[in-house]
Amino acid sequence: MMWWTWQKFEVWRVNFEALSYETAVNITELEKAFQKNFTERNELGASVSIWNKGEEVVSLHQGWCERDEKRPWTADTLVPFYSTTKGLAVGLLLLVMHEKGVTPDHPVAEIWPELSVGKGSIAQLLSHQLGLAALDERVDTMDYSSVIAAIERQKPLWEPGQAHAYHPRTYGFILDEMVRRLTGRPLGVVWREKIALPLSLDAWIGLPDNEFSRVATLYPGKQNKADLESGFYRELNQENSLVRRAFASPRGLHSVREMNEPRAWQAALPAMGGVGSARAVAKFYQAACGAIPFFPIEVQEWMQQVQSSGDDLVLKTRTAFSCGFQLDPLDKVGRKERHHYGISKRGFGHPGAGGSHSFADPDAGISFCYLMNQMELSPMPGVKSLDMVRAIYL
Repeated sequence: MMWWTWQKFEVWRVNFEALSYETAVNITELEKAFQKNFTERNELGASVSIWNKGEEVVSLHQGWCERDEKRPWTADTLVPFYSTTKGLAVGLLLLVMHEKGVTPDHPVAEIWPELSVGKGSIAQLLSHQLGLAALDERVDTMDYSSVIAAIERQKPLWEPGQAHAYHPRTYGFILDEMVRRLTGRPLGVVWREKIALPLSLDAWIGLPDNEFSRVATLYPGKQNKADLESGFYRELNQENSLVRRAFASPRGLHSVREMNEPRAWQAALPAMGGVGSARAVAKFYQAACGAIPFFPIEVQEWMQQVQSSGDDLVLKTRTAFSCGFQLDPLDKVGRKERHHYGISKRGFGHPGAGGSHSFADPDAGISFCYLMNQMELSPMPGVKSLDMVRAIYL
């Protein structure tokens, strides 16, 4: 009890002077939502970081890195964050493209001629429209060259440009190969050099040995009846469904236990292998929306402009994508159908399996990241993070 009292007063830090009037973050409601995750939703350890107008204005962190309650969770705790990695990785690719004079309208074949869908545009490739969500060949996640060869030979799973479906695992290899074609080096190395180091981010796509001691342990979520009856999980549990194939190819690193192993942290997988702190990811998105001068305005526009929207053949819900980032889909009269990515229609970000969530709201100048180690099951942002997103705007 003494530890809980100490944490309640020491772990949250708010810079009220940096908050703009337009933002008006409701600190009381935000802290209530954060605490509720621990008191009612079985959270173990977690951090939330919110930035506004170039500064971190809220930092909440609480709990434990493991269930044995020996290592307290701090603002500097690192944790694997699965598909939240995609946002960081695609941000790097877009930056490299801009440096090389390549735009999303260019045909993929100009960069990667061996790809079977090379006639499509880079924008279509990055917005999950070219039909490479799953592979027919059985190849291993840890065998980069074999995966790339299988992607090159893969026939599109639908008519390119006529539908979209989230690419949960192949997407990272696509991003990595595009960066290698443009720079001659792996994505994780270029990420560290061009984004992480200049912005002083505690986030890696390929974690070095000397950072291992800072990593918290992930714990898998438990299935319940509602999960099992949802359209997504029905399809995931159906043999040979597109959903199952997409999440199963390439093979390997399917269990949470495997993602807790150093080889997974070091594998530098841009679809799901990122490791970092909530503060680092939120700061990345602060730069992505222009509140910290870093990304060229053209790159910011590529991050925000919708390229695909509608029924997602893999996530089994309506989704919208820019060049690599998720946005909230709009209804027939142009209203947001949900508010995963803030109030702005230009809000963009990317969640991660288990409950991690991150986004930027360019109109408010806000960025947000929530990371935790007690996972949930949904591939979309869950109530633990969305209650805090809502509290920002109350």
